[in-house]
Amino acid sequence: MSTFLLYIARSSLYLALFYAFFLLVMRRTTFFRLNRILLLVGALACFLLPLLRLRPDNGAQAFWLVLNPEITAAAEGTATDTAPAGIPVTAILFTIWLLGAATVLSLTIRSYFKMRKLIRQGEVQRLPDGTILILTDQDQPSFSWNRTIVMSRKDAAENPAILLHEQMHIRHRHSLDLLLYSFCTAAHWFNPLVWITRTELKLLHEYEADDSVLDQGIDATQYQLLLVRKAVGEQRFSLANGFQHSKLKNRIAMMLSSPTSRKRQFAWLLLIPVLAVAMYACNPSRTESEPAPAEETVNPAGGVPINLSTPSTESVPFSVIEKKPTFNGGDANEFSKWVNAHLTYPEEAKQKELQGRITLSFKVCADGKVRDVRVLRGVDPLLDAEALRVISASPDWGPGEQDGKAVDVTYTFPVIFQLR
Repeated sequence: MSTFLLYIARSSLYLALFYAFFLLVMRRTTFFRLNRILLLVGALACFLLPLLRLRPDNGAQAFWLVLNPEITAAAEGTATDTAPAGIPVTAILFTIWLLGAATVLSLTIRSYFKMRKLIRQGEVQRLPDGTILILTDQDQPSFSWNRTIVMSRKDAAENPAILLHEQMHIRHRHSLDLLLYSFCTAAHWFNPLVWITRTELKLLHEYEADDSVLDQGIDATQYQLLLVRKAVGEQRFSLANGFQHSKLKNRIAMMLSSPTSRKRQFAWLLLIPVLAVAMYACNPSRTESEPAPAEETVNPAGGVPINLSTPSTESVPFSVIEKKPTFNGGDANEFSKWVNAHLTYPEEAKQKELQGRITLSFKVCADGKVRDVRVLRGVDPLLDAEALRVISASPDWGPGEQDGKAVDVTYTFPVIFQLR
């Protein structure tokens, strides 16, 4: 769960940067189709960026994009925090996110079924272009979904420009945009910019449909007057495009505005270095610890013998063992609590303001003893030594079993030192 929450948090940060840039730079331009593509592709990219890591290569001093193997992170609190699996705070946050996403999806689904119910109640007509026209006797604001248009009989008879407007929505496949973006809204419901940009996407649909209507030879003045007469009521369905829209002033202003200079369409490229900086900040390079010699040494922090030899190839990884080792009658959470209680922040490390995440590996042997403790990714010798001391002093475990036999089990365990 902590892995997923970190992924969502990073994705939301990238989305916030992307949408803020869009609202500031591209919002007022007349590149309606380009802006639509940017919003949708940008949303997809921000879902993928947390899976990549931008970091400097220590040898060549160059930057590389690599699959991020360290997307997991421990909850950082006091100086003696560890990273247990499934801590209560993480579970609570995940539950809140899940409830919010489920609520947004349920409201979207409810809107869809209300729309389908209204469609089934009207008279069906097929237009020459394959569009389905649903005529209702109600004073129903017109809207379109997929290849279906819903209009009142009065509007169909008196205002052919409304029908043309809805046909333009269908021609440009605006319903697909809203459907795809609904998943982004559900995943990032807690991000205010996602909701603002959703409104901007629907407004872009109106701009593009209005522009296409005027290209068909409709008188601009008469069309704008029609918009004013119809500018009452609220749009009822979140997945549908409608002729009536609350941003009437914006639509008329966009119709009257001059086309944006073609050079402006490349302004979005400025976003690339912004996202690159954000990726680098979210994924700083880690300092690799030097490989330890394959011999038994004495920990200078506590004098505890530590076996730093390479683990045996006969050991079984914790993730695939049939019966997992137990600690004090519990699971790995109990061991995390024990480490948390025995870890001490070195005073010299405090004075130097050293902090960071240490990744260690150790082996719970078939006799329950903890052996082969070593640092996979270190921060500083002072902090590394303290983490090694505590892990090496672990009481005996209940051994893991594979095929009914006690076997050695290899663990990878993170310890975080953080100053408040």
